[in-house]
Amino acid sequence: MKQKHIFLLFISLSLLFPSVIFAQEDIPADSLEYKEKYGLRLGVDLSKPLRTLLEEEYQGFEIKGDYRLYRNYYLAGEIGNEKNTISEANVTAMAKGSYIKLGANYNAYENWKGMENLIFAGLRYGFATFSSELQEYSIYTKDNYFDPDIRTDAQEFNNLTASWIELQLGIKVEVLNNVFLGTHLQLKRRVSHTKPGNFDNLFIPGFNRTYDESTWGVGYGYSISYLIPIYKK
Repeated sequence: MKQKHIFLLFISLSLLFPSVIFAQEDIPADSLEYKEKYGLRLGVDLSKPLRTLLEEEYQGFEIKGDYRLYRNYYLAGEIGNEKNTISEANVTAMAKGSYIKLGANYNAYENWKGMENLIFAGLRYGFATFSSELQEYSIYTKDNYFDPDIRTDAQEFNNLTASWIELQLGIKVEVLNNVFLGTHLQLKRRVSHTKPGNFDNLFIPGFNRTYDESTWGVGYGYSISYLIPIYKK
């Protein structure tokens, strides 16, 4: 009798286990996949409002954004406005105007599932339209007997332009859902610019400070941005 019961139990278990196995195999694989966010990320450069508060001679604001095209590639750009006064030994000049930078970013960071962080390299083409005002300058002379001849009659030069190529290296970290904090460095090479009469550009909006005849410039930025998810894949 016991052997009969054991035999019936064995038959029942053998019928039960295949059904469990088949049920597990029927779980769709797609339910285990993670879909990444694709969309438009918009933000502001925090360094420029901070400089506006701390530096009396500076005012600036910049809006930045990127759009994810492929897994690691983003269209990116910035648009902004700056005003700055530069004082040197023999000249003081103020420049103000607007700029736009367009290009792309490449994300070199391999995220874990659920993460959207970036360690990126980016390339931009920048273009600025601005005006410059020569506020104060001294007349060059080799005679040190008399006091320096300093002129304060302001001269304004309008319709100035400049263009440059810019390399960016930076990071963006998701601190809250769809909210990112970032920082980046900029290396720029000026391609063209129009000079005001009788002196050189000391500051170009978007490009930053210029030095003598050098075509190179540098910059930095801190940003906060928000990702607007459009779709997932």
